[in-house]
Amino acid sequence: MTDQRPGWGAGAAVALAAGAANAQTAQLDPAGSNVLLAGVNWLQGSLLGNVATAVAVIAVAAVGFMMLTGRLNWRYGATVILGCFILFGAAAIVGGIRSAATGF
Repeated sequence: MTDQRPGWGAGAAVALAAGAANAQTAQLDPAGSNVLLAGVNWLQGSLLGNVATAVAVIAVAAVGFMMLTGRLNWRYGATVILGCFILFGAAAIVGGIRSAATGF
C-alpha cells in the first residue's frame, strides 16, 4: 500500500531542509549568549574557586571525623565525599567521556 496523504513527500523535504538550516546556524552564537556565558563562567568560578575548595576540604574533614567517631553513617559519609570528588573532577570526567566517545 502506498501512502495516500497529500503533501507527505513535501513535508519530509521541508523537515530535512529545516534540519540542514538548523545545523548551519548552530555554529553561530545566538544574540545575547555572551551574557549567559559570562554568568555561567561566574557560577563555575564560584563553585570551583578558592572559597569553595576550602569549604569542601573542611566538609570532607568534618564528615571523615564524624564517620570515625560513629556519629555519621558510613554510606552517607561516602556519598558526601564522592560528591566532592565528582564536583571537582567534572572537567576530567567529561574529557574522558569525550575521548572515549570520539575514539581518540
